[in-house]
Amino acid sequence: MYEINNMKLRYTLIGVLCFSINIVLQAQQQTLEGKIAGFLKGKKATVGVAVLTDKDETILHNNEVHYPLLSVFKFHVALAVLDKMNREKIPLKHIVHVKASQLQPNTYSPLRQKHSGQDLDISLGELLQYSISLSDNNACDILIEYAGGIGHIHQYIRKLGINDFNLSETEDSMHRNPPKAYYNWSTPSEMVRLLKMADEKDLFAPVYRDFLWKTMTETATGSNKLKGLLPSNTVVGHKTGSSDRNLKGVKMADNDAGVVIMPGGKKYYIAVFVTDSSETDEENAAIIAHISRMVYDVRGQGDITTT
Repeated sequence: MYEINNMKLRYTLIGVLCFSINIVLQAQQQTLEGKIAGFLKGKKATVGVAVLTDKDETILHNNEVHYPLLSVFKFHVALAVLDKMNREKIPLKHIVHVKASQLQPNTYSPLRQKHSGQDLDISLGELLQYSISLSDNNACDILIEYAGGIGHIHQYIRKLGINDFNLSETEDSMHRNPPKAYYNWSTPSEMVRLLKMADEKDLFAPVYRDFLWKTMTETATGSNKLKGLLPSNTVVGHKTGSSDRNLKGVKMADNDAGVVIMPGGKKYYIAVFVTDSSETDEENAAIIAHISRMVYDVRGQGDITTT
């Protein structure tokens, strides 16, 4: 009888302990989300945040908004291009012909600056590097055409199970009619889901996947965003996005999304989207950088939902 009562007491204590731990963990999770919310209070912008770890722990802030992706959508384009190359067994060194007429003026394009007024032959791998690492708008549209059009890219991403997003515009169509940039949108949570899927799932052969992530770690834009306040030995593979301002001085978007690998090997996927901002470009970047550092510090202490 004594042993039975002792066992009941033991199970009761274990139950109380588990309940207490669960309450503490919920409070700690709210602390990180609360810190993000507190930091953003008073900012003259709408900011969405999503963090997803390799253990599927999630932190979300203001996730319901449809955030214009701007050049972050070049990641989606790259996935569709690499899918086609994988299916058709086309190597990264495969050469395509680009006409001078495809190098649109008055848009950000290091490719056009290098080959202005000239037809050129260039590898698909180089075009992807221009589009991802250098955020070249002309390279992006050339790749969209190669992949089968923006509608095909939208359907490809949707078939992967990503739902809360839309892609209907090219760089050229957004340049011609800037408000159309709002039509290419995503929630932060779907962005990090796509990043994690591309990293962990076998969407295409390792040679293509490894090339994509290497190209993202070589991103030359937005070094003051996700990477801005992180230790220099942190690996960040990311894609940035940025818009011009309207006549009222409001900036449609300042974005950064990617994977962060900490020095000890911990990994997480993060998207910070800033939209309709009256803050300066420097402040927009600082918002992204500070949130990135908050997440980094918490992840360094443990799981993001328990610290």
